[in-house]
Amino acid sequence: MAAMNKSIGPLLKTFVFTVFVPGTVAGYVPWRLRRDAVPVTGVEAWAAIAVIVIGIAIYLNTAFWGFALIGGGTPAPIAPTKILVVKGLHHYVRNPMYIGVALVIGGQAWLFHSLHIAIYMVCMLLTAHLFVLFYEEPTLRKQFGEEYDRYRETVPRWIPKLR
Repeated sequence: MAAMNKSIGPLLKTFVFTVFVPGTVAGYVPWRLRRDAVPVTGVEAWAAIAVIVIGIAIYLNTAFWGFALIGGGTPAPIAPTKILVVKGLHHYVRNPMYIGVALVIGGQAWLFHSLHIAIYMVCMLLTAHLFVLFYEEPTLRKQFGEEYDRYRETVPRWIPKLR
């Protein structure tokens, strides 16, 4: 029971973070950018929806299972994990959560054939990359030291290494 109570806090905080940050970045903003776009239909629509669903699954797996349950923290910088998460999708790539969010946005760009959403996705990825370089990596290096250095040496930042 005590272990369950310990995980409720990070899960609840992760839920709140998810609603406001990725919910805005991957949901509200692309919805507003779609303008008068008409969704594609048929197989193409199902393929675009599949990309969105895969992105959501990656995000949820990383945020809730990885950060909250394994790491004892949240994706939010103000409530970080207590341990370095290197299991699950983090075993293959260091930033799966951003990749999941980008897939959700990219799937919407495809679903609506929206150049505005596609450009927004590129801007989001550039912003995420700069945030990773100038905030996350130095912060994780400071917090986890040599453990993080070893992790960085073996796991790529963006392109998954399938072993």
